[in-house]
Amino acid sequence: MFESLQESLGSAFRTMLGRGRITESNIREGMDLVRKSLLEADVSVSVVREFVANVTEKSLGEEVVKTLNPTEQIVKIVSDELIALMGPVNPEIPFKKPITVLMLCGLQGSGKTTTCGKLGHRFQKEGLKPMFVAADLQRPAAIDQLEVLGESLGIPVYTDRVSKDPVAVCQTAVKKALDEGIDVVLLDTAGRLHIDEELMQQLQQIERRLNPDQVYFVVDSMTGQDAVNSARAFNDALELDGVILTKLDGDSRGGAALSVKSVTGVPIKFVGTGETLDDLDEFHPDRMASRILGMGDLATLIESAQSKIDEQELLDQQKRLEQGLFTLDDFRKQMSQITRLGSFGKILSFLPGMGQLSKMMGSMDVDPDQQIRKIGGIIDSMTPAERRNPRIIDQKRRQRIANGAGVAPHQITELLKMFYPMADMMKQMGRLGPGDRMRAVQMMTQQLQQGSLGQNQKKGTGKRLTPKERMEQRKRLEKERKKKKRR
Repeated sequence: MFESLQESLGSAFRTMLGRGRITESNIREGMDLVRKSLLEADVSVSVVREFVANVTEKSLGEEVVKTLNPTEQIVKIVSDELIALMGPVNPEIPFKKPITVLMLCGLQGSGKTTTCGKLGHRFQKEGLKPMFVAADLQRPAAIDQLEVLGESLGIPVYTDRVSKDPVAVCQTAVKKALDEGIDVVLLDTAGRLHIDEELMQQLQQIERRLNPDQVYFVVDSMTGQDAVNSARAFNDALELDGVILTKLDGDSRGGAALSVKSVTGVPIKFVGTGETLDDLDEFHPDRMASRILGMGDLATLIESAQSKIDEQELLDQQKRLEQGLFTLDDFRKQMSQITRLGSFGKILSFLPGMGQLSKMMGSMDVDPDQQIRKIGGIIDSMTPAERRNPRIIDQKRRQRIANGAGVAPHQITELLKMFYPMADMMKQMGRLGPGDRMRAVQMMTQQLQQGSLGQNQKKGTGKRLTPKERMEQRKRLEKERKKKKRR
């Protein structure tokens, strides 16, 4: 998400930083690069013009030019302006008693029905009882899709394949929902391939008769400025309460996210960040600004981890670490937890400074998710005794495991070479207090960013080290470790 924008803005800041002393001249030069970056990201021209003017004016202030770290100050100004551009936003939905009615609208193919399923799943986890209403009577496939989603989630779906009046269908559905004690009704309305008068009149009738508590416009973020223009047209007709951007995990340049609030006045409430029903996140302008500037989004990652990883499982793992236990079974569980959070690339995008690492792995034709699956297959091919104590794995066992996992025997050896230092590190971290553990994680993150953990590659070459080079590297690392221990 926003990779090209991150890279362009980073280049602009590096240009200013490389000048040594910040002056009006190089601030304006840097802002020209920022302007170009935003326009390439398909941000509205009027929004770009106002944004750059505001940042330039504040950056030319004496408190910035005379500060010890002027570039950091400018980055902060850009961050604050991005937050102001996309916010303020209150992602909470005001639920009402006895029932809340939410209306979803949008063009055909925007992901409206899937978003309906994601919202229903979200409400279920919050302890609410939702109902879907198939109000798109133009396409039978839309009704079928909603029924499939409802069945997979255990959410009731109201359908009427005979009626041609979506207003009557919605009214009957809400009455039924009241009788059945439903908390929230989601109206999945019709879409079109383009905006037309018939569509708008139909949606306006539903809004007037049903008086929904919230009306959300669902839009594909990959359509760029077309998304903003559509949002403006729908808002003129319906008075939207919020926008839901879908497919933000795809090749999205970010123009819609940065423009929609400023152009339409309608806030982004949620963003779709993947294909599963869990991949719907509340929109927080400050977190999004942080990600755009390559500073990561640890808050969202932690929230995702808390919702998808069992707390008792984490406590059990912590107890084992405190006892100095870390086996291949524990390693397998940790990988399973990582995959629950999404793709490896998606997780890296939440971590500060890890965007370049993700890009580097992509250029090396390394698929981290495929590697994780391969490691899981190797561990699953081991016996319980081998997973508890991998040092018993001899040549005969290695061949048997390789045959079971469908890999070459040397890959078993490579896995174990990777596992042993990780096991030692995890055991050491298990004995540390929370503060020391956090410092250790920060140190590892810095090493990753500097490339010093790439023990199997020469820096910048992508080639394997020779046995002699690996031996020299191990000796050097051991020497450094002993030196630190003496200190």
